[in-house]
Amino acid sequence: MSHEFLETKLDGDLLWVTLNDPDRANALSPNLIAALTDLYGSDLRARGIRAVLLGAAGKHFSAGADLTHLGGLLEAGPEENRQDSEHLRGLFESILRQEALTVAMVQGACVAGGCGMATAHDFVVAAETSRFLYSEARIGFVAALVATYLPLRMRGSDIREMLLDPEFVTAQRALETGLVNRVVAEGELRQVAEQLAVGILKRASSESIARTKRLLLEVHGVPLPEALRRAAVVNAEARATEDCKHGIATFLATKAPPSWRQSGE
Repeated sequence: MSHEFLETKLDGDLLWVTLNDPDRANALSPNLIAALTDLYGSDLRARGIRAVLLGAAGKHFSAGADLTHLGGLLEAGPEENRQDSEHLRGLFESILRQEALTVAMVQGACVAGGCGMATAHDFVVAAETSRFLYSEARIGFVAALVATYLPLRMRGSDIREMLLDPEFVTAQRALETGLVNRVVAEGELRQVAEQLAVGILKRASSESIARTKRLLLEVHGVPLPEALRRAAVVNAEARATEDCKHGIATFLATKAPPSWRQSGE
């Protein structure tokens, strides 16, 4: 997970991750993509990590692709382009499939691949001055990968507008369309993100969070009968987990659900 432009800090069951290349607006170089993919693709829950909070140093969250690398693609052949696309796919998929809770904290510009990375998280907390853009169509490109999972956040008409008309949208507009979950003052970004994560971890079992995240991906776009069949299996399997047994026993004994995160964690 080591990379010169990626910092991590473990705080109890929270993992703080920071993109730290502010001079280049935290551009996504191939090496940084690989480091992030390794991080999100690992079994963080096995290490006691229940939430990942991704932020960025400097004025902007991420300007997307590294320009030097982008320029090199002009001479790339089909196989090289396919491999490069697979690396970005791997990053987005690792975030989507990470079973710990994930929260992105966005300030400034959040563009193209950087926007795709942020919005693959479970929650996006945005500074009120932040701006979002899928810029691919501006340069004759296609925002193909993000189109597969934006329906988990946004309705179809808003997705079409976002991808076909590549203009910056404000944080407030992003909130209205579901692209982000919270809009806060820039100085409160980290505090609100932490409060959001900690509050969820107190109210919800991490095992339930992981299984629910997995199910949401598995039933996305699946015909209803098959989706319901899979959901019934997940429902039944969840009843056998220690978290479910503990939750039911606690509720029966106290008439209240358990607190899933102890103070000080």
